[in-house]
Amino acid sequence: MALASLRGKVVYLDFWASWCGPCRVSFPQLEQMRQQLGPRGFEVLAVNVDEFEDDALRFLREIDVSYPVVRDGSGKSPGEWGIRGMPTGFLIDRHGRVRLVHQGYRKSDGDKLRSEVTRLLEESTP
Repeated sequence: MALASLRGKVVYLDFWASWCGPCRVSFPQLEQMRQQLGPRGFEVLAVNVDEFEDDALRFLREIDVSYPVVRDGSGKSPGEWGIRGMPTGFLIDRHGRVRLVHQGYRKSDGDKLRSEVTRLLEESTP
């Protein structure tokens, strides 16, 4: 899946790993946000960076989501995106510009992130 295929939507690009505790908090919140704001043009794309695919699959059996999940088995994307910890999310506007970088995740982050997503959804479409 190419990020460019989501142009015109507000996208939360989420880099995660199965061993990441905060990812267990973010996944359900991102799923709920996508369910509620998806019809307005919001999408989540999760990129798994686990070394072993089975670890990622086990996580996804425990925490099911409907948004697209892809895997970077090569491990190159964290370096290319400058990621220093898990999870790291990039909020991307409808024009493909990164508007917010969000490192880590706490339960209280959900409301702040929802506010930012809503603000970007209200901006004009490309």
